[in-house]
Amino acid sequence: MNKLRQLPNSALLLLLCVLLGAVAGAFAEPVGEAAYAVGQLYISIVNMAAVPLLVVAMFFGLRQLMGLPRPGLRIGTMLMLALALVALSALAGTLAGVVAAPGLGLSQAAHAELGRLILSSGGDAGEVRMALFSQGAQGTPEHLFALTEIVPDNFYGALANGRALGILTCTIVFGMAFAALSAEQTKVLNGIFESIYRTLEALIDYANLLLPVLVFGTAAHMVAHMPREILSAMGGFIFVFVISAGVLSCIALATIAARTRVSFSHTVASLRAPMLVGFTSGTATAAIPHTIEAMSAKLGLSRGVADLVVPFGAVFLRAGSALYFALVASFVANLYGNSLSLGDCVMICAASTVAAFASAGRNGVGGIAVAGIALSLLRLPVEAALVIFVGIDLICDGPRNLLSLLSTCMVVALASAGLQTDRAASAQPSAMPHRDSVVVRLAFTRAQLAVVAGCAFVAASLIVVMGIGVGAR
Repeated sequence: MNKLRQLPNSALLLLLCVLLGAVAGAFAEPVGEAAYAVGQLYISIVNMAAVPLLVVAMFFGLRQLMGLPRPGLRIGTMLMLALALVALSALAGTLAGVVAAPGLGLSQAAHAELGRLILSSGGDAGEVRMALFSQGAQGTPEHLFALTEIVPDNFYGALANGRALGILTCTIVFGMAFAALSAEQTKVLNGIFESIYRTLEALIDYANLLLPVLVFGTAAHMVAHMPREILSAMGGFIFVFVISAGVLSCIALATIAARTRVSFSHTVASLRAPMLVGFTSGTATAAIPHTIEAMSAKLGLSRGVADLVVPFGAVFLRAGSALYFALVASFVANLYGNSLSLGDCVMICAASTVAAFASAGRNGVGGIAVAGIALSLLRLPVEAALVIFVGIDLICDGPRNLLSLLSTCMVVALASAGLQTDRAASAQPSAMPHRDSVVVRLAFTRAQLAVVAGCAFVAASLIVVMGIGVGAR
């Protein structure tokens, strides 16, 4: 069973699934659609388990962090590092957009194809609609920062609706109160949370057995449904984004390796499982248990910091989204022939940073729509232009999640500075195993074992006879 559970962590197997899925999408579309449906079931199962796992992991993280030296300063350091990494990713995306200029050298055929897609997206690009009658609740605009989403009045309602921001807020508040109690008062609750955590961790491990099916189905779905013209027209943007995300991911891995004082190859090997899950699963929460285990057990960083930062980063630390939004703004500006000045670049960087945090808890099309923050500041068309990026979202989702995951791991590594590593702590007792303990060994001859077994049999027989006698009375 252990070998079977290691299959989703095989890069060769996942690459084979991609190739077979592409073949199925081209020649056996029903097979690919069936696998894609199973893959969506996998995502539902993982999201079902990941939300309560996020809650429990943050409980433990806050409890352990409060016991560390200077917890307030350490939490502030984590928040500042998260903000800095997202801003740096947005800056890198802006610079890549200026240097590579995706969308600037498109051919006439590519321009015509993108224009046709934009015009056919809804048929109302040039229309103005006016509502003469009130639409009731349907007319209420949806704001990016709704107070009820950030601070919900019902924790169970936030859990049921999957509101990641509200869940995170309630978890932090309850976790701080939980951490303020003594160990005696929370002994029973600690045991319950530990059981829940291990159960959900095992559930995600078993669900990850469907990861190759998801990869197969996603590849088949993309080949079958993605127009070749769009892929050809957006090839330059995809290339720049993938290269930029790959370079930033390598920088994050090098930083983690330098902080943990291990080789780059050892860092990649330790983080292989969470990287593969994060890259291929399409959801940022699927890799939470693998990431916590890799950062604490394999790389030896503080378990308390990992328990707190990894779930928090899965929701809030969207470095990959910041890079993506900056490149989207640059591409649309180049597509419409707008030259970018220094002020425009600064605006793109700042707006992409804000949009990355605004996309917290949003996946898929909902996350892409937040890019409208940067586009609207540059006075570029929002709804029509974003239709282009919906078609290539499945391709960009993997590198985007991978960069966000490694940025979270980078925060864990940097925030654990000055703490005793779990790896060093676990290696210390193994060096002197008999220092504080005495090993007692009992040796019996065959005759002595026979006597002991006979005595045990006689005692058991007497107990049975006494029980029969008491029952007969």
